[in-house]
Amino acid sequence: MSGTRTLVVLRHAKAAHIPGLADRERPLTDRGRRDADRVARTLADLGIQPDLVLCSPSVRTRQTAELALPGADVVYDSEIYEAYADELLALLRRGDPEARTLVLVGHNPGVHELVQLLTTRDDEGFPPGAFAVIETDDEWSGLDSGRAVARWSPKEQ
Repeated sequence: MSGTRTLVVLRHAKAAHIPGLADRERPLTDRGRRDADRVARTLADLGIQPDLVLCSPSVRTRQTAELALPGADVVYDSEIYEAYADELLALLRRGDPEARTLVLVGHNPGVHELVQLLTTRDDEGFPPGAFAVIETDDEWSGLDSGRAVARWSPKEQ
């Protein structure tokens, strides 16, 4: 199957720092919830409807996915938590070849480095709730560094 594919790389929204609470259990703050709602509106305005969402199992990424991608088919994958860009790329390469639009919800620094790897963009930051919309003509299995184009990124949010 050929043609353009769309990848959305989304960093979880702002999460609370609660003493004694495990990192994986940190929930979104009120601001984080608002930011995830903003992501939902922006993706809708861009006409993006994911075929598949790959999400870290942490509380903050789950909540971000639920708010930003309501009704989407979400697969929780523990490999995303604390993954580096090359590990995330390997995960994406195993993506369903039938999926035209895939969303990855994860954590920094991995998601920011992934955007830079795929697009050769050098955005200075990727704050909580930031996302990039990336287009590629490659199959997911052939996704490679520098071959995709970011059409929406944190600087434009």
